[in-house]
Amino acid sequence: MDTAAQIIEKFDLKPHPEGGFYKQTYKASNIISERNLGAEFAGSRYFCTGIYYLLEKGSFSAFHRIKQDEIWHFYKGCAIELHMISPKGRYSNVNIGNDIRNGEVPQFVVPAHYWFAANLVEGGIYSLVGCTVSPGFDFRDFEIGDRGELIRQFPDFKNIILKLTKEK
Repeated sequence: MDTAAQIIEKFDLKPHPEGGFYKQTYKASNIISERNLGAEFAGSRYFCTGIYYLLEKGSFSAFHRIKQDEIWHFYKGCAIELHMISPKGRYSNVNIGNDIRNGEVPQFVVPAHYWFAANLVEGGIYSLVGCTVSPGFDFRDFEIGDRGELIRQFPDFKNIILKLTKEK
């Protein structure tokens, strides 16, 4: 069995600002021009991008949002619990993994503009997933959640926001 450290080394994963480790694995060769993307995007974007993303015990992916849909694909390890808050303030969660019989899904799409965060399921050691974004991911589209502001906007979800955000 591989360890998280071995996978991080093998794929040369780097720390991600939201937590965990990542490496871009795909960037489409074609580009969508800014004029074809709409007003919310500054600059052009690749058609699509993909990354490896790894969470290990004791870490989490802090609440953040992007302007595009993001597809999560499960590869190896334990399941990830993905938490989402819609722009209208509805909370939902899903376990991404391979135990389909017990409700896990191997692939899931987070809609654009949703706040989302992830942690390992109870007892998990690590999880390796992939994330695909179209139009392609650019850090200009990335916003990390501010704990106080998220609690102000979504007070009913204070506990999960406290658990999955970082203090400034």
